[in-house]
Parts: sequence; structure tokens; C-alpha cells
Amino acid sequence: MKKYVFLPAILFCLTLGSVSAQNKPDKQLGIVKSEQNPTEVLLNSKNFEFIANTALPLGQPSKNLVGSNYSVTFTPEKIISNMPFYGRSYATIIGKDKGLRFKGAPAEFTIENRDDSLLARTVVVNEEDTYSILLVVGHAGFATMTISTNDRQTIDFQGEIVSIRD
Repeated sequence: MKKYVFLPAILFCLTLGSVSAQNKPDKQLGIVKSEQNPTEVLLNSKNFEFIANTALPLGQPSKNLVGSNYSVTFTPEKIISNMPFYGRSYATIIGKDKGLRFKGAPAEFTIENRDDSLLARTVVVNEEDTYSILLVVGHAGFATMTISTNDRQTIDFQGEIVSIRD
């Protein structure tokens, strides 16, 4: 009977000893943590590209966009969008609908740092419409982008932030 009482106590002590042996402070290992992660540096440069993986139209099922090369390129001088649109339009479109494809200089372009994410807001005004873009980016580089216009329903996209491809 004494064997069975001491066995759990010995296993408990061995488990705690091995767990605490694995935690060494970063200073002892010589690791220096940087103040900004690569995603934050990329966003603050205002030169990046959003690659869409999923479209989330209001009131409709999600659409898979992987491999379709839908993207929005952000620079301080110009924003170029090559995104699809799924949803309701409030204006009559004559001819073929081109989705959310537009180019224009950003009227305002702000980056806000939050505890768990980064927020990028911009407004693009061109001859066709006014586009309001909100980008919520996690520190790992995955993002949710919301595009609002005057003539169409708001649409969300999920994807990732990468440096601009040449």
C-alpha cells in the first residue's frame, strides 16, 4: 500500500522538476527582442500589398479567392485595387461590372497600433466613387479588409499582408 502512496508523489515531483528546467530567461540565452515585429514595420512603411484569400459578402456565403490574384496595393502616393465584388449595388451599372477595381491617391492614410492588432484606414476618391478602406492586421500578418462605397454594399475580405511584388 505504501508503494502506491509514494508513486504519485514521486511522479508529481519529477514532472514539476522537468517543467521548470525548460524556462530560461531570454537574457540568459542572449536573445534580444525587437520593439517592432516585421508586420508592424511593413505597415508603417505604407508600402505593402493585401492578398485576398476569402470574400465575405453581406448576407451571402463566403467565397474562396485563393489563387485568383485578387489584391490591393498600398503606397503613400497611390492605392490600386483589383478586387471582386459580391453583393448588392445601389446604382445602375451600364455595361460589364468591373467589381472593386480602382486606382487613386489616398485622401488620408493612417496607421494605428493597438494591443493585439494594427489598424490602417484610408479613403480613396476618384471620378467613379469614394472608397473607404479599413484594414485590421494581426501581428502575424493576417488581415481583414473592409471596403465601403456609396453605391454598393460593404464587403469584407480576409487575407494576408506582404511586401509589394515586382
